[in-house]
Amino acid sequence: MIKFNQTQLFTFLCFFFSLFSPLVLGDCTCEPEDEDRNKPLALKYKMAAIVSILVAGAIGVCFPLLGKTIDALRPEKDIFFVIKAFAAGVILSTGFIHVLPDATENLTSPCLNENPWGKFPFAGLVAMVSAIATLLVDTFVTSHYTKPHLNNTQQGHGDEEKKTKENEIDVVHVHAHASSISVSTQLLRYRVVSQVLELGIVVHSVIIGISLGASESPKTIKPLVAALTFHQFFEGMGLGGCILQAKLKARSVAIMVLFFALTTPVGIGIGIGISNTYNENSPTALVLEGMLNAASAGILIYMALVDLLAADFMNPKLQNNGKVGASAGVSLLLGSALMSLLAVWA
Repeated sequence: MIKFNQTQLFTFLCFFFSLFSPLVLGDCTCEPEDEDRNKPLALKYKMAAIVSILVAGAIGVCFPLLGKTIDALRPEKDIFFVIKAFAAGVILSTGFIHVLPDATENLTSPCLNENPWGKFPFAGLVAMVSAIATLLVDTFVTSHYTKPHLNNTQQGHGDEEKKTKENEIDVVHVHAHASSISVSTQLLRYRVVSQVLELGIVVHSVIIGISLGASESPKTIKPLVAALTFHQFFEGMGLGGCILQAKLKARSVAIMVLFFALTTPVGIGIGIGISNTYNENSPTALVLEGMLNAASAGILIYMALVDLLAADFMNPKLQNNGKVGASAGVSLLLGSALMSLLAVWA
């Protein structure tokens, strides 16, 4: 199952990379801003951005994985709930404050005045459809892989009930089998969550990277370098926590970590390569970026609210411990507030 999902993820992103560059090279309908352009200085900032974002993303996504060696960071510890709540707040704020407004801005741009885009909130529609699609995929994948286990469990219950009439000690085997199925189902959920979450983050990261790499204005790039560095670090923490809970094999973990850390720098590299022909105000670029940003926002918002926050805050361990619950709540607000402030900074 894991290999199949990773194959889908790589196929989608390879298809995305191959299509994005030629599609954004459209004819200009709005005049680009020539002021404040300094290509040599902008290139230096871009190189700094690649290194800074790569390092920050790698550290962020690897930090929760230290739970394998540091006992205090293990998923069963209270501090893990607090850290994960902070990261979930970052992801939620990314969807609402960063990605969705960008999508709305793209799809309501004056450069699209000859099209019906400004007459309907397409960004909200695409985000909603994306969230619903994520729910359906989430449900289908989980049910598809748990149904055989549930059928075996029900059959096992029937067989064991007959056996218990002859030997009551077999009841222990029934409960042990049911418990193992429950653990297996929960582990499957964590694995689905980690991979769908990475997909939502990666789509937006590629768009951000291309936009930064194609810009030739140092005044635009300079604040983005700092903002995106923190952005990738905190998003990486959220993704790393999900990867840790998924208990993937070392190879799968390494692939997901590298994929997350390299996505934005690769996007910047693509942006540098097409900077001479890229026009961010072309209708095709605006529509494509807006649609992908809106879809990414829907995925991130759904994952943050349903699979991260709801799952943890409804956990009996957190609900039965008021101190941990309050700490997680404060951490959630702090994470969402900090990421929201970065929107003003950028």
